[in-house]
Amino acid sequence: MVDSLLITKFLKFCVVGSSGMIIDFGITWLLKERVKINKYIANSTGFVLAATSNYFFNRLWTFESRDIHIAEQYSLFVIIAIIGLGINNFIIYILHGRLKYNFYLSKLFAIVIVTIWNFLLNFLITFR
Repeated sequence: MVDSLLITKFLKFCVVGSSGMIIDFGITWLLKERVKINKYIANSTGFVLAATSNYFFNRLWTFESRDIHIAEQYSLFVIIAIIGLGINNFIIYILHGRLKYNFYLSKLFAIVIVTIWNFLLNFLITFR
């Protein structure tokens, strides 16, 4: 049976992730559509900026971390996010690049998968 505290943390993580998704999609769209930067660079930039804001919100609200080793904790969070970014770009490459699905639909699917990845690893490692 899944612990109610775990469910609460996951729901908070998803709320924070929603704000990150707005940042991610907004930056990606701006860079890809307006600035005309390569879609993978635009995607990566949006993802990294969203991950950074997500770290601070998750630290304060989701996991209520009091760990004084913020740099170490942030580093773990970023490493997990970078691996998630690789997963994110790989999914977009397969769905959009190979299977020709819509770029943003592919990105949305990638975000769902990477949200689960990020939550589990941050729950088990970063904010344990």
